[in-house]
Amino acid sequence: MDENWEIQLQRIWQKLGTISNEEFIQQIKNHISLFKGSQAIANFEMACTFDSTGHEKEAEPLYRSALAQGLSGLRRRRARIQLASTLRNNGKIEESIHILREEKANYSDELNDAVDSFLALSLSSAGEYKEALSLTLKAISLHLPRYNQSLSNYADALYKESF
Repeated sequence: MDENWEIQLQRIWQKLGTISNEEFIQQIKNHISLFKGSQAIANFEMACTFDSTGHEKEAEPLYRSALAQGLSGLRRRRARIQLASTLRNNGKIEESIHILREEKANYSDELNDAVDSFLALSLSSAGEYKEALSLTLKAISLHLPRYNQSLSNYADALYKESF
C-alpha cells in the first residue's frame, strides 16, 4: 500500500463538507485513478464517497463489488458496516440486519460499537425497538464514567423482553 496515496486520500476526505459534493466526488475519482493497488480498495473508497454525499444507490454495488473482490482488514469491516447502513437507507432492512448480526457474531474489533449502533438503527427501522434500545444502552454503558453495570443490566433485561 502506498502510504503517500493514503495520506493524500485522507486530506481529500478532510474537505468533505467544505467543498461541494460534486467537487469532492471528482477529487476522489481523480485520486483513485492514481491508485496502482487492489480494485477492491478503489471500489470501497468510491462507495464511501457516494455514500457520504447522499448517493446510497450508487454506493451499494461498489460496496458489494469491493467485498466480492476480497477487500480485507479494517476496510472489509467498514465496508460491511457501511453496506448495511446503505441497505437500510435503500429499504433493504432485513439484509442490513443479517449482515450486522453476522459481523457481531463473527468479528470483534474497535468497530464493535459501530456494528451495534447501526444494527440498532436497522432493528428500529424493522420495528424491533426493545432490542434496538438494548444494543444502544449496552454500547453506551461501556463508555460512561458511572452507572456502567446498572445500564448494562437494564440493557440485558430489555434484550430478554424483546424475544
